[in-house]
Amino acid sequence: MILLLSACGRPPGGVGEAEELALAIRGEYAVLNTWTAQAEITADYGQRVYDYTVAAEFDGKQTRLTLTAPDTVTGLTAVLTEDSGALEFDGLWVETGPLDPEGLTPAAALPALVETARTGYITACRLEEDGLLRVDCADPESDPGTGLETTLWFQPDSHQLIRGELSRDGFRAIRCDFSVFAKT
Repeated sequence: MILLLSACGRPPGGVGEAEELALAIRGEYAVLNTWTAQAEITADYGQRVYDYTVAAEFDGKQTRLTLTAPDTVTGLTAVLTEDSGALEFDGLWVETGPLDPEGLTPAAALPALVETARTGYITACRLEEDGLLRVDCADPESDPGTGLETTLWFQPDSHQLIRGELSRDGFRAIRCDFSVFAKT
């Protein structure tokens, strides 16, 4: 695990506060079997931006999403599994489409953020002025600003996931602001 945190800015002679906190949080999320969340999601397609609010629940096998805003789609649900590639919401297709050639979608954002908290390669971490722990994750073989990069913010005391962003080639495609994230 220390190798995964090599870019966290370790002070000479020891492990820094941000690195210790990132290790503790990673350990908790690594054994996480179930979770629930409520989040506001902004999906930026470049020429159009969509805002959604969702309630989500992961039971260890699948993620169930229920849209709670905007009003035009409130109550529609989706179930995501490892193998699911297309989303159908209660018999209706909600047009969002992938944000990148690899199929990144707003619906897949919440599970992707949690999986990154569990297993992502940490390229940097620091305690920010607002008191939150920021953890940056990316492919260790990609140059900064290329490929998929994920940034996570955690509450240092509760280790609650507060916010997450998914960026593709330096462009933030998805932002999730969590009003609730419960490790169950």
